[in-house]
Amino acid sequence: MKHKATRMKKYVTLCAALLSVAVLAGCARTPAENRNTENTASSAAGGNTAETAQAEQESVAFPSFTATDLDGNTVTESIFAEKDLTVLNIWGTFCGPCIGEMPDLGAWAKEMPDNVQIVGLIIDINGEEDTEHRDLAVDITQQAGVGFTNLIANADFAPILKDVIGVPTTLFIDGDGNIVGDPIVGADVNGYKTFVEDYLSGQ
Repeated sequence: MKHKATRMKKYVTLCAALLSVAVLAGCARTPAENRNTENTASSAAGGNTAETAQAEQESVAFPSFTATDLDGNTVTESIFAEKDLTVLNIWGTFCGPCIGEMPDLGAWAKEMPDNVQIVGLIIDINGEEDTEHRDLAVDITQQAGVGFTNLIANADFAPILKDVIGVPTTLFIDGDGNIVGDPIVGADVNGYKTFVEDYLSGQ
């Protein structure tokens, strides 16, 4: 019981830190700012950003986790092994850009190749007793026509979330559970699609 309380305390602290950063940053950088950063990095490296990032980060493993989705199902990191590439969209119910891109994500998920999937990770549902934010997340996803899995973040995701500077942030994970490429910070569905196309064409 003491261990569970300690884990929950760490998770609450993590969420509070993330929320304060996101609010101060206005949720996240804009897609244009994100692309400018990527272009600068590409110019400095003298090559393709997606290819360079993939080469540099292909050995970074996503942490093991056991989480619950919005439907109450238990989900582990084995979800990544089901596809060649997973688009992990980290979002919060407080974030306007996150909610704004949700219909586009829902539509894209239905058009994806069979070897690619989207998974959402909601950062501001504080455990099973937080029905307020859970119900809000359910409403958001239902109204947006989202059919893909949305996970409720817990302490298992701390190694990843500590580096998130705002939401939405989107990561890309291969079938072996490794993070590939750079995160995309800000609502940029076209950017997500471009990364997926480049990644699959490079396989």
